[in-house]
Parts: sequence; C-alpha cells; structure tokens
Amino acid sequence: MKLILLLALLFCAVSPAISKNDSLPDVDLSGFVDVYYAYDFSKPENHERPAFLYNHKRHNEVNLNLGLASLKIDGGNYRAALGLMAGTYAQYNLAAEQSLLQHVYEANAGIALNKTRSLWLDAGIFSSHIGFEGAISADNYTLTRSLAAENSPYYLAGAKLSWDPGEKWDIALLAFNGWQRIQRVGGNSLPAFGSQVVFYPCEGVRLNWSTFVGSDDPDLTRRMRYFNNLYGEFQFSEKISLLAGFDMGWQQEAKGNDGFDTWLTPVGILKFALAENWAMALRGEYFQDENGVIVATGTPSGFKTTGFSLNIDRRIRENAMLRLEGRWFNSEDPIFGTGNDLTRDNYSLVCALSVKIP
Repeated sequence: MKLILLLALLFCAVSPAISKNDSLPDVDLSGFVDVYYAYDFSKPENHERPAFLYNHKRHNEVNLNLGLASLKIDGGNYRAALGLMAGTYAQYNLAAEQSLLQHVYEANAGIALNKTRSLWLDAGIFSSHIGFEGAISADNYTLTRSLAAENSPYYLAGAKLSWDPGEKWDIALLAFNGWQRIQRVGGNSLPAFGSQVVFYPCEGVRLNWSTFVGSDDPDLTRRMRYFNNLYGEFQFSEKISLLAGFDMGWQQEAKGNDGFDTWLTPVGILKFALAENWAMALRGEYFQDENGVIVATGTPSGFKTTGFSLNIDRRIRENAMLRLEGRWFNSEDPIFGTGNDLTRDNYSLVCALSVKIP
C-alpha cells in the first residue's frame, strides 16, 4: 500500500512536466514458440531432468518450452507491456506463484520522468536485471540456459527507476517482492532491492554489474541475502564473440548470526559464426553451493558441479532457428539419476526449433 501511494504521489509530481501527446501510441504484437526434445542419459523415471534445471526440463518427450504472445505499447512518454505464456518454462519457473499468475511473462507500465525520456519509472512484472540469459532461447548464445541463469531470478515484480545518461551507460535501481517472486513470502514484510550498471567502454564491449539485497524468509527467521552478478560481452569480430560471467552470493546462516553461507558461479561461452546460417557455441561453467542455499542436494560436499556443452545452430530463416546441444555435468557427489542408481555424471542431448513472430 505504501508503494502504491508513493507511486501515485510521484506521478502527480511529475505529470505536469510531461508534455501532452494526443497521437496514437505505437503498438507492437509479437510471439515466440520454442518446441524441444530432450534426452537425458540418466533416464529419470519421472521424465524430469535434474532439479536445478528449469528450461527444456522434460526427458524423452516432445514438449513446448515456451509459447509467448506479447503486446507492447509505446506512447512516447509512457509505455506498457503484456506477455502471456505457456510451456514447461512457465510450469517449473513459476510453480510457487498463484495459478493465474503462472502464465504471465510480463505485465508492466512506465512513464518518462523528464522531457528527454532518459529517466523512466516502470512498475509491474518484468524480466530480471540479473544475468545475460533470458527466457527467449533464440536471444541466447546457447540453446539451454547456464547454471548461473537457471539458479538466479528470471523475473521480478516491483518498481524500477532506469536512467540512460548517454551512449556509454545504463543505470537502474529496483525495489521488488523478492528473489524471483510475484507473490511475497508469507510473513515477510521486507522488500528486496537491486541495482544494475551497464558500461559500454568501446564498440563491441558490454560490461554489467547487477546486485540483489533482500531475504527469502519470513521476518521471524529472516536471513539476509546479498548477491552480485558480473559479466562482460566481447565481440572480437563478426564471427567470434565471448560471454564471461561470475556470480557470487552470501546468505546469513541464521537470523542475527554473523556467519554467512556462500555460493559462486563462473561461466564462459565462446560463440563462432561458421557460415552464413551456421553457428557454434562452447560453454564451460561451475556451480559451488556447499551449504545448499540455492541448490540443496543433501550430500556431503553439497552442490559442486562442473558443466560443459557444445551447441550447433542452423538458422532456417531470419526468424526461425534449429538448434542441437550436447551437455555434460560432473558433480563431486553422485546426485544424478533415480533411486539407488545415482552417478556423478549426467549427459544429455537437446534439440529445439524456435520461431519468432513476426
């Protein structure tokens, strides 16, 4: 209620400075479909791939990862976006949300706070400011998401103040309902906060630093969580590019305790354009979470997993892509498989056809 009142007062304060625009806004309708087949050589009996994965999740079946219909409105000094979705991405990523909200990809509105439209206030449900990979697979270097992306927020619900001071910088401050939450944790009265700074030092280079501060617990057992997401994108030539990132988080061991549990995730993806419509990507990554803050395994070493993948892309048309990926995970403890058949290694193949509309 306080946040709504604050937004109302802020709007009343800035609305006189916003010039009246009687022209019709620009309206953009678009869609995205990502259909896949995944084969996990651990052969899980429930047809679910490892618990720390949330995309292309189903084993040995043809399925829809994401079907998205999106509407965007640009009125010059105001904007809005509404995206509705279906698929296993929504099923597993939004399992904790109310049933009606599990099909909302985004729903937000924003107003420009100055005449040059370099300062914006947006509120609602929107994509997370954390990470270099999102829900739309065709926009990512690889078909499947990295361990870092799968285990940090894809979406947030709250308010975002963004500022574009010039060609080299993008800056944002955020207040939201929690770590990938539309509905706040019961008994939690503390909003989460975040920031993002993007720097473009020269052509072909993008550097990003994003943060999270908040708690994913009720007030009675509140453990503060602090998270840093760092990455750089480097376009060496028209054919070679690199994404390199490092995430690290801290969470209190218990309320009022000075000790912290930590987790970290380095990742690197090298992409090659092989020919006009062919590309390849190599990925190496590691996730260490000994105390099970993000990924709980119940094993002596916790979650210590290394991953490698090889991705081959064939662009059929400008808006259609066929992708094939082979992936290998190696864990310090046997965590893959079912029943008594647990192993330290996991191998998978994923094939997907994605189409952007229009």
